[in-house]
Amino acid sequence: MNLSRGTAAAAAALAVAGLLATASPSVSAPVAAPAAADAAAAPDIPIANVKAHLSQFQSIAGANGGNRAHGRSGYKASIDYVKGKLDAAGFTTTVQQFTYNGTTGYNLVADWPGGDANQVLMAGAHLDSVSSGAGINDNGSGSAAVLETALAVSRAQFKPAKHLRFAWWGAEELGLVGSKYYVNNLPATERAKVAGYLNFDMIGSPNPGYFVYDDDPTIEKTFKDYFAGLGVPTEIETEGDGRSDHASFKNVGIPVGGLFTGASRTKTSAQAQKWGGTAGQAFDRCYHSSCDSTSNINDTALDRNSDAVAHAIWTLSAGTTEPPTGDTYENTADVAIPDNGAAVTSTVTVSGRTGNAPAALKVGVDVIHTWRGDLVVDLVAPDGTAYRLKNSSSNDSADNVQTTYTVDASSEAANGAWKLRVQDVAAQDTGYINAFRLTF
Repeated sequence: MNLSRGTAAAAAALAVAGLLATASPSVSAPVAAPAAADAAAAPDIPIANVKAHLSQFQSIAGANGGNRAHGRSGYKASIDYVKGKLDAAGFTTTVQQFTYNGTTGYNLVADWPGGDANQVLMAGAHLDSVSSGAGINDNGSGSAAVLETALAVSRAQFKPAKHLRFAWWGAEELGLVGSKYYVNNLPATERAKVAGYLNFDMIGSPNPGYFVYDDDPTIEKTFKDYFAGLGVPTEIETEGDGRSDHASFKNVGIPVGGLFTGASRTKTSAQAQKWGGTAGQAFDRCYHSSCDSTSNINDTALDRNSDAVAHAIWTLSAGTTEPPTGDTYENTADVAIPDNGAAVTSTVTVSGRTGNAPAALKVGVDVIHTWRGDLVVDLVAPDGTAYRLKNSSSNDSADNVQTTYTVDASSEAANGAWKLRVQDVAAQDTGYINAFRLTF
């Protein structure tokens, strides 16, 4: 869904105010050509199906001492349930056993046939709960969304360019044990084939926030773009940083990303204004407690995040979504763009390089706006030279500028403060700079 004018205006009002540049854009080079990449549209993930999986996890816990923890019968029953669904859908499943604290644990890995075996996109979630409860938000929510996305792959008979692999991890609650075991036992040649790992841990919190992992820039942008299209602001995830299974992959150099809706931290007044819910209350009051049941889920958050899982799988598995090679410098701070006002800038500081910038400098532009025809966009080099990326046009009524431009910046010194400068030159439309990156 595209942003409506009203929605984008609300998003812009909530954006962080940026540095205002009073000078008008200077004479610039010819407009650079964007590099476009189209990805197949992902299907809508039925929230009823995701919740049906949660109900099954609740029933499994109820029949097995009230939990689905490592070493307990409820965890093994959860593995069997997920495996049965995947086997019936045509996946090749593998159950990997490990031992921790004297008890047997299990990881479940499911491969979808086809795709480039040398380019593997993985998505995963931990399936275990703590011993005090059924673990429906933590982490039945992520497990159910990944499962239903995998089943959607089967229903669509999806044929991605990359090879798809889904995983459900054991003993995460005891220190990422299952995912560490998987990564540590993956030969180096196989690790090198994993193009990215997406992690989903707690994505239906009852007082939710919308948090995106700040790790791999391409994965991060994929999620941020999706939520921007819904008119839902996001924040960088910090509460669980390094505390979920993505850390096992990140620590061996595999690109990672993911989503999170909050745990025991308190929602601020600003966050409640942005997302709704209750300020001064934890994102999940039942975190690691017996009340983490099927009643501990926000349906809207679970629905949005489940659809975001599918969007990322469809987008990142396409052959056209390879991240640019080279070193990337990025600024993801939001900068509000005044309606028919002064230009604003987002700054990226480059240091430690020798010589000049490349002849094919990649300029990643992510601007959320209700009428992109109003926008003039420039790349400003450290010495003040402006390179025109986009002119305004009264005939361009679409929203957002989300693309990568190529600029011949070989006459510019590489090091210094590079700026993305954006000006809205006509009235009645609003937006903000969502992100700006340079790839050398």
